[in-house]
Amino acid sequence: MKLVVGLGNPGTRYERTRHNLGFRVIDTLAGRWQIDATRQKFSAWVGFGTIANKQVILFKPATFMNLSGQAVQAAMAFYKLTPEQLLVVMDDLDLPVGRIRVRSSGSSGGHRGLENIIQMLGSEAIARVRIGIGGPGRDAVDHVLSVFSPEDEAVVDAAIGRAADAVESWLTAGVATTMNKFNRSERPGDGGASEKSDEGV
Repeated sequence: MKLVVGLGNPGTRYERTRHNLGFRVIDTLAGRWQIDATRQKFSAWVGFGTIANKQVILFKPATFMNLSGQAVQAAMAFYKLTPEQLLVVMDDLDLPVGRIRVRSSGSSGGHRGLENIIQMLGSEAIARVRIGIGGPGRDAVDHVLSVFSPEDEAVVDAAIGRAADAVESWLTAGVATTMNKFNRSERPGDGGASEKSDEGV
């Protein structure tokens, strides 16, 4: 069994903000695979099902972002899962809007949700799918809690679909193959140049 965690903040106020892309990816996967991800358990919204013949738990912590690790730790302890069975889907302000990047491990990069998960599990060996939301150019908190422009929203919608594809790849092919497949530029005008698979950096 694998646990796929999408990070975000609860409540309608935050639904379309940059910080909630993880939630939107979980919702996309739930729709694709007809998984009811609305059950409340472990201070989270949870869905149990099968994706590409793999047993999976779709998971959206109902705590605020900086306490995400509490819900994740509770679920992992209950199902006796290891960090290798966990994938975190999250926004990333160090990537251009819509860019997808997969990593097998590493620091939180300042992301409060991932930081709390790392702290609670005591390990940085956590695979993650990062979705670019663009650099702030202003206060980072204001930026992550803002909504996308209509132009960027179209790019983000496509990125959410690709991130869901990356989750499916991780489930079926593993993190190394998924990194090789998705860690490249996909923004218009970027020329499709490859990015380094900077595992653990």
